[in-house]
Amino acid sequence: MIIPHINPDGDAIGSSLGLRSVLLSMGKIANVVSPNGFPDFLKWMCGAGTIVTFDSEQQKATELIGSAQVIFFLDFNTPSRLKEMASIVDGVDAARVMIDHHPFPENVVDIMFSDTSASSTCELVCQVIQGTGLTDYIDKDAAEALYTGIITDTGALSYNSSNPATYYVVASLLKLGIDKTKIHERIFNSNSYSRMQLLGFALSQKMVALPLQEAAYITLSVDELNRYGYQDGDSEGFVNYPLSIAGINISAFFSPKDDLIKVSLRSRGEFPVNLFSARFFGGGGHKNAAGGEFRGSLNDAVEHFKVSLSDFYQQWKNGTL
Repeated sequence: MIIPHINPDGDAIGSSLGLRSVLLSMGKIANVVSPNGFPDFLKWMCGAGTIVTFDSEQQKATELIGSAQVIFFLDFNTPSRLKEMASIVDGVDAARVMIDHHPFPENVVDIMFSDTSASSTCELVCQVIQGTGLTDYIDKDAAEALYTGIITDTGALSYNSSNPATYYVVASLLKLGIDKTKIHERIFNSNSYSRMQLLGFALSQKMVALPLQEAAYITLSVDELNRYGYQDGDSEGFVNYPLSIAGINISAFFSPKDDLIKVSLRSRGEFPVNLFSARFFGGGGHKNAAGGEFRGSLNDAVEHFKVSLSDFYQQWKNGTL
């Protein structure tokens, strides 16, 4: 059983499907159960159609999890990232393996592969497979999925990707004959007309700069998302756009998700958005890419962000964090 975190992104889905392909090649029975759905631009990968989502197929997901002998936790390191599914997983008598690249893992598994220097969980999955002598089981389908996770979690190798080991892994995947150009087209150039309209609206009407903190943020309400026919994944990457502005080194994106406000954070340079997220939004991640959540209204989330950032930024500037 392979399980990614709730609201899975490219790295979570890529690592899950990549590992699934390897296990199937080894003759194992391997299934992926996700806490909820994932963006359409990731559904081209081999095996994506077999992923069972707990929120819409609870009985089937529960039965699959209950039958597992080994459970892999991919791209998360605390059971809280599974939300309602956590109690189901906790009740299963199975060996547990964690493969993840986020800091501060909880010791809730039997075997843990945790490395914050890895660009992505997909990179780490590759290293684990190669390091255990199973490289021959990485076929083209697995390689495409693992490459996808690396590319999406690094913004096409623009951040979290300064370790030479990342490029050795990418090279090993390219050797398996994946079509890098086609994958990039599917990830970055398959936008719907409505998504592009939503992006235009977000940048022209909803982006606010905070020059004193070298920051900018974007908010989108439920009504605004619905106005442009929002589909899961349509706002993926919106948080990165403000960082292309000269003088803006911190970016935040706020949008409702279920009964919470989802917070995405990015930075350039040395500003640690993971520490900021952990302290003020109950989240975490990497120095330049993190996320969290806020219980309350969208306006309250933004006010909390502005007040918190003002103090945190000053402490960071003064070296007193």
